[in-house]
Amino acid sequence: MSDQRADEAFYRSTRTHPGACAVTRRERDSLGEMQVPSDVYWGINVGRALENFAITGRPLSEYSDFIFAYACVKQAAARANVEIGALAPWKGRLIDQVCDEIRAGALRDQFVVDIMQGGAGAATNMNFNEVIANRALELRGHALGDYERLDPNDDVNCSQSTNDTYPTALKIGLRLSTERFLVELSALSAALRDKAREFVGVVKVGRTQLQDAAAMTLGQEFEAFALTIEEERAQFSEVMAHLCEISLGATAIGTGVAADPQYAQAARRHLASIVGYPLRTAANLIEASTEVGAFMKLSAAIKHTGVKLSKICNDLRLLSSGPQAGLGEINLPSRQAAPIMTPGKVYPVIPEVVNEVAFVVIGNDTTLTLAAEAGQLQLNAFVPVIAHVLFENLKWLTGAVRTLREHCVRGVTTNTRRLAEQTRAFVGVVTALIPHIGYGAASRLAQQALEQNADIIELVVASGLMTRDQVRAVLTVERLTGETRRH
Repeated sequence: MSDQRADEAFYRSTRTHPGACAVTRRERDSLGEMQVPSDVYWGINVGRALENFAITGRPLSEYSDFIFAYACVKQAAARANVEIGALAPWKGRLIDQVCDEIRAGALRDQFVVDIMQGGAGAATNMNFNEVIANRALELRGHALGDYERLDPNDDVNCSQSTNDTYPTALKIGLRLSTERFLVELSALSAALRDKAREFVGVVKVGRTQLQDAAAMTLGQEFEAFALTIEEERAQFSEVMAHLCEISLGATAIGTGVAADPQYAQAARRHLASIVGYPLRTAANLIEASTEVGAFMKLSAAIKHTGVKLSKICNDLRLLSSGPQAGLGEINLPSRQAAPIMTPGKVYPVIPEVVNEVAFVVIGNDTTLTLAAEAGQLQLNAFVPVIAHVLFENLKWLTGAVRTLREHCVRGVTTNTRRLAEQTRAFVGVVTALIPHIGYGAASRLAQQALEQNADIIELVVASGLMTRDQVRAVLTVERLTGETRRH
């Protein structure tokens, strides 16, 4: 294809991208020349990526934590390069200023490459290099694309490679997203504990294998939900520590080629100062260049939490099933009426949507596992899909947890009449009498109560094995459920 025809094709493609316009500037790389819209801050590398990776329709701009984190990495690199004498101070100051703008939310629409891309994220790295360089040129009063004055590769990408900046930025961004997720988990746990306190002393039938088992309270059930969420939150502490190990200074394969030996530690120090928490450089940068274990651990923790959330939502749907022929022990907030064919029903739509998010999270973990396994030799080229599924999982699950708390858990109420009916005739209370009448007698009386639809307490008293006062003394809420030992 001639340069003119290639340019015309590019014009057509840019009409679907931010900054598309009729006026262009010409840029050149090792593959040739390309016309780039004159009013965009990205350049020829991004232009080629837009042609190559029109895949998901989800640009980098949708991943705000990743954008923020990558700007932090570029800012730290600029400061380190100025410190060690690898970059002119005036260039470092301009790069630093632009990174501050990006971190504050500016230029977001300029990060247009698709999150799904080949090249181990090279298109993402160049998107940042070009946007930062062109905005810096503009601040200096020069034309966009005037790279002889400040170059995306030689200056913005000085001492760096995609292979160390991309995974480092990914870890910083994922930590931000994980912190937001953990805030929501804490809020959900608190809401469940509020309900546990509200439901203290509300006796119900506990079940195993969907069969009646033993008495408990609704407060105990919700306290168990809360504890589950708290335990899930706790497991992230180890993962967060792994996200603090970075590989800046590794450059292409971990040998540090093209970077000053002082650069790695200087970059780590500046990045830690920017993000506000301690970071450590990996002990072996060659190993770190191909290692994706931290991402696998994070994905496993997210999946684990998704599974537990889904189980809780299964329980909420079962406990609220009915309104007449189900368990009907609790009432979920009415969020969506049933269609005309089933008037009177209220669907459990909030627990259902959390279930659906959990299904996606579980599937995404499988995707990440395959991407981690597919790494070869000194690099894993599939980090972009790892980035996509982790940010998606955290975003979706954060929203699901917030929705569950705000639109479901807070509004749960008890169906007092239904609970009273179930517990009044509950044969399972005989379990508490086994120490007094023996297993054999308890089993025989329970079977008799079920066959005759009789009151188990009356049968025990009639058997002469215990008096009514003795039975009542044993079958208190505290002795049946152990609720006084909750703390």
